Amino acid sequence: MDIKTFKVERWMDDYETKCKYNLAETCIDSLTVREIVEMAGLDVAEYMNELADTRLTYSHIGGSPELLDGIASLYSDLIEPKHIIPMHGAIGANHHILMTLIDPSDNMVSVMPTYQQHYSIPESIGAEVRILNLNLENHFLPDIDRLKELVDENTKMITMNSPNNPSGSLIPKDVMEQVIEVARSVDAYVLCDEVYRGISEDGSYMYSVADLYEKGISIGSMSKSWSMAGVRLGWIVTRDMDLIQRCHERRDYDTISCAVIDDKLAALALANKDKIIERNRAILNTNRQILDDWVNATPEVYYQRPVAGTTALVYYKKDMPSRELCDRLINETGVLFTPGECFEMEGSVRIGYAFDSKVLQKGLDLFAEFLKTIE
Repeated sequence: MDIKTFKVERWMDDYETKCKYNLAETCIDSLTVREIVEMAGLDVAEYMNELADTRLTYSHIGGSPELLDGIASLYSDLIEPKHIIPMHGAIGANHHILMTLIDPSDNMVSVMPTYQQHYSIPESIGAEVRILNLNLENHFLPDIDRLKELVDENTKMITMNSPNNPSGSLIPKDVMEQVIEVARSVDAYVLCDEVYRGISEDGSYMYSVADLYEKGISIGSMSKSWSMAGVRLGWIVTRDMDLIQRCHERRDYDTISCAVIDDKLAALALANKDKIIERNRAILNTNRQILDDWVNATPEVYYQRPVAGTTALVYYKKDMPSRELCDRLINETGVLFTPGECFEMEGSVRIGYAFDSKVLQKGLDLFAEFLKTIE
């Protein structure tokens, strides 16, 4: 199988341990095991002693009841444990769905920018990938008329990404319902990568495609919104029971089960999700305002203000390729961004803002000074 280099992952692997100010990080400030246990109101020493006695078997092949209940609690009442398949991270969940559903004879529609899995994996299979471009002028939301032009009777899947990586846009419910109507017209699945879902600015419930569409597929994980990237646990959620069965059959070949320790920690965190949401919403709202104030005060940049997620796509008014700019930036200032080129969005950088506020402000200030040195 010939597959393209995964640009964003290769960039992060090459640079994230070499920077002083990591503004490429996309997870909300990571939790420690101690913090998770304390949020649950448990004695840390007692919990760790109990964990030490955990037998490292395969345990629950399909996920423990506690984990499945915790994931189901993130969705509407339509979602039950039987609709959930735990996977090795969202990256494993996305890969699993694409390999299960897409054949070389199919075509599919993928938004861009998005996580590269959604178009490079199907291309490697030999499927035709039709790109639905998102742009600043349309607030990085899907153009429904253009989507209608892209689908036909051989369209197997439409992939969305909401909240969007890298722009931070959020597809309004009425727009997603229009996407679903287009999908229904050709009997296509809608896969929505919702790994940044879960924490709204105002505390309201963030709908899922799995709530809205019988052939909707939601992908989530413990990494981004839940501050637990070190727990390599993600999931597939769909009400399509035929697809659930197909996924379970493939899962025997590529996953079997998730790690028993990951299952336990994720289940404990989700049982106490309100405390994590409160913590993480405060981080996001504070830092999103810092970012917005900085953009408005910096004439060399512009953007669409992110409304959800942990990332923003910031454009710069300099004639320099984004990879060259980011190379120079880390070498000269220690600040790490992700080049827009990694998302096929030249002339921009992706900034993560969901960590220590002082680090964020320092990195942004250094970037502003750096831009002044470029002719």
